[in-house]
Amino acid sequence: MGSLQGQKVVVVGGSRGVGRSIVEAALGEGATVLAVARGTEALKELAWEASGVKTLAADATQDTAPDAVFAAMQPDVLVVCAGAFAPSASIQDQSWEDFSTNWETDVKASFLFCRAALRGLMKPGSRVVLISSGAAFSGGPPNSGGYSGAKRTQMFLAAHSQKEADRLGLGLRFMALAPMRIMTGTGVGQRGISSISAYLGISPADFLASMTDVQTPADVGRAVVALAGGKAQGTAFTVSGSGLAAAA
Repeated sequence: MGSLQGQKVVVVGGSRGVGRSIVEAALGEGATVLAVARGTEALKELAWEASGVKTLAADATQDTAPDAVFAAMQPDVLVVCAGAFAPSASIQDQSWEDFSTNWETDVKASFLFCRAALRGLMKPGSRVVLISSGAAFSGGPPNSGGYSGAKRTQMFLAAHSQKEADRLGLGLRFMALAPMRIMTGTGVGQRGISSISAYLGISPADFLASMTDVQTPADVGRAVVALAGGKAQGTAFTVSGSGLAAAA
């Protein structure tokens, strides 16, 4: 029997990349899974290829998104993986709209769903996992705009939400998980690899060769399943090729 047998898991941003790997990992552990994303075509492809997954087309940055998602499925585990591509231009060549794109997408979606959980839309015992990034610790390259700050803020948001849940006696768990290395095989990762290597003036192959202890999207999926077990202490975690760990 899988570790999530009988559990309902919602993955916001679940149609592609890391989100899709989380969907597949949860399905493999026996969960009933709802994948939420904006793109209907990607959701159709997911539903065709991942037997049993439920899907919902919704924009996670809209104020009404949590109500729509929780009406479709009341989750035991909510994973917020929705995010935008980071900018790929030097700061002086970015507009504020460029610089703030990850605040308006990654952070806003996380905020809306954490707020909804704290307002009573998730039952006691439920777990919320926000997918952050190792850039929250490294700072990222100068051409990534507000990406690293946005991903760090997701960690703050998980910690603040946990304190508020404890104060109110809601019985909820809030956690942030940061994959520590940029990954191939995902849209965000591929774009990031191209952008960073161009900024550094090296080939993508040389940039990839410089990285060690790299996790895969499947590793992230397994880490989320482990956190969904609810036994880990703390609110911030990392996953690398070496596995899941509490953030220092």
